[in-house]
Amino acid sequence: MKRSQIQIGKIKGIPVGLDYSWFLVFILVTWILAASYFPAQYKGWSAMAYWITGSITSVLFFGSVLLHELAHSVFAVKYDIKVRRITLFVFGGIAEITEEPKKPSQEFWIALAGPLMSFLIAFISYFISKEFSQYPKISAVFEYLFEINFILAIFNLVPGFPLDGGRVFRAVVWAFTKNFQKATSIAAVVGRFFGFLFILYGFMLMMKGSVVDGIWIAFIGWFLESAALAQVQRQVVSKLLAGHKVADAMSRSYALLPSDTTIQDFIQNNMLFKNRRFFIVEENGENIGFFTIHSMNEVPKEKWDTVTVKEIMTPISEMKKTTPDFPLLEALKEMDKDGVNQLPVYEDGKIIGILSRENIITYLHTMHLNS
Repeated sequence: MKRSQIQIGKIKGIPVGLDYSWFLVFILVTWILAASYFPAQYKGWSAMAYWITGSITSVLFFGSVLLHELAHSVFAVKYDIKVRRITLFVFGGIAEITEEPKKPSQEFWIALAGPLMSFLIAFISYFISKEFSQYPKISAVFEYLFEINFILAIFNLVPGFPLDGGRVFRAVVWAFTKNFQKATSIAAVVGRFFGFLFILYGFMLMMKGSVVDGIWIAFIGWFLESAALAQVQRQVVSKLLAGHKVADAMSRSYALLPSDTTIQDFIQNNMLFKNRRFFIVEENGENIGFFTIHSMNEVPKEKWDTVTVKEIMTPISEMKKTTPDFPLLEALKEMDKDGVNQLPVYEDGKIIGILSRENIITYLHTMHLNS
């Protein structure tokens, strides 16, 4: 679990978490519904009724967002693509799909699954609101869910990468060009265009007096433009790393920790002086595990003087490994897929170094200086 989020469970084996920013937006949505939207639409309710209805609607809305992301995830798993987690955060939700689809058709259906789910929820909500029209509060909840899910589906179909519509657009371009890299570059450029368009529209709204709406739309535009730019930069990095091997970027220097080292001893004698974030745990001359400073985050401070690194390390047998002649770009993709920041490098069954994201960044910088 990331420290910036709270895991609330699993659905079909996929961890579901709440980013801390979600609590802020949940309170904001509930407040808008209870203090503004429902009072304007439905007169004469008590304050308590508005707040209860607003809270229930807010919970169901984020449930809709979760189903939207789950739809993406189900199709990804169907194509044997791992989903690391689903996270609800300030912009709604995101399914962390660990690798790119292998075919345009896979990209198309994974991307389209989310908006289709939102449309389905919208139409189900519409029929429920009509079926329970004699119960105003129930009808009000589902009428809002109909409207918001319909808008969510339409918005996500905007062909601006990395929105779902942008990924659908990339799938179509990929199918025609037969070139994934080219399709991604084109989709990212279109995504930046829509990002700037949202920012401009947001500023226009602010100039006309709709300050809150304008700031929110401009903020969404900034997020889209930044995400699309990040994709462009990833493409540049991919081109730079193509043809290079792990041996080119890896560090042959690594630190060893005796297996009986306590966390307290580690902090006093290693962390502050060796300036390293990861260590190889050694026992009887054998490398038995991998220890990072994040490994001790879950151990209460009062146990630091008794818990050893061996108890909280990742065993070598459970770790992803790489070799010196493995393609550097593929190694980086493996890191992304598994959510790790470093890989031990093995040759002839023995560890000879470490490949970390910092190593790759340093190598890219060196390449830039030498170019």
